[in-house]
Amino acid sequence: MIKKILLSIILMFATVSAMAEDSGSNNNTKDANIKCAGEFANPLTDICWSCIFPLSIGGLEVWSGGQEDNKNPPDVLCSCIDDLMFLGITLGYWEPARRVDVTRTPYCFVSLGTEIDVGSAAPEGEVRLYDDNTRSSFYQAHWYSDPILYWLEVMYEHPCLETGKLDIAYMTELDPLWNDDELSAILAPESNLVANPLAQAACAGDCVLASAKFGSNALFWCAGCNGSIYPFTGNVGYHVSHIQASSLIAQRLAAKMHRQFLTWGTHGSQGLCGVYPLPVMDKTAYKYQMLYPKPQTEKIGGKCCQPFGRTTVKWGAGRTWPVKGEHFSYELFRKKNCCVGIITYK
Repeated sequence: MIKKILLSIILMFATVSAMAEDSGSNNNTKDANIKCAGEFANPLTDICWSCIFPLSIGGLEVWSGGQEDNKNPPDVLCSCIDDLMFLGITLGYWEPARRVDVTRTPYCFVSLGTEIDVGSAAPEGEVRLYDDNTRSSFYQAHWYSDPILYWLEVMYEHPCLETGKLDIAYMTELDPLWNDDELSAILAPESNLVANPLAQAACAGDCVLASAKFGSNALFWCAGCNGSIYPFTGNVGYHVSHIQASSLIAQRLAAKMHRQFLTWGTHGSQGLCGVYPLPVMDKTAYKYQMLYPKPQTEKIGGKCCQPFGRTTVKWGAGRTWPVKGEHFSYELFRKKNCCVGIITYK
């Protein structure tokens, strides 16, 4: 039984590793409507498959693939009680499980390459230029459930895979809190405590940490080099570039989904036997890559994805252009620790 479990794990990651080698080529963007551009990502060539690594068993790193990792549960053996009690081994990897659109056109589903009229008006996005040459912006966003390893059947119904299909799980156009900074404080009253220059200055340290490895959860209000996690809205107070602003919106939406209990924790010792409530997002549990307008598959320093908060200066160059290159789609990889059963007790 143990041999079968280990063989299934090896086969799954061998398949993913082969896909990672083939993901270095990019597709050119297709013609799209001026106000809504996008396309459905090719799962073989547009996904940064190497981001799934490192693979670990307990605290032991089995294969790193040159990728970054956060802390894993130290014990190799684990046990869970489901319908039955079982003993297993502790597995860790990064699961591509969520997708995010960031767009200035309401109901433009960048990841699907189409615009849908739902019959409800929503604020248009914009970039505002001020007299002092600073900019601010506003974006709409969409949250997708995207268990790509499952719907590609890389490993069918493996206990460590989220099941389901690509599905639109959340649209900010229908959320009255998304375009109102004051109303959004209902979800995050603590945002008022960090809305001051001193707290925001501390985010410079988070930027340094995220650019070296992962950001600090102690600085929970910071999105590293990209800005502030708060407010949970589409308003970007300090717009540096489209890549920086859209990356910030993707991080904010992830934090908002955690706060609304629409996304739960999947990593650490708490996640071995299933998901658990995590109302304050763990920034070290996510890495992400761009899917559109230009799939991020060329490796920089051996990597084609990055943790939340990392500077966009290196990887973002040449990935946006006027009109059609101002709509964005990102794939989120979240850390997954689980207990793979090898012995079951009645």
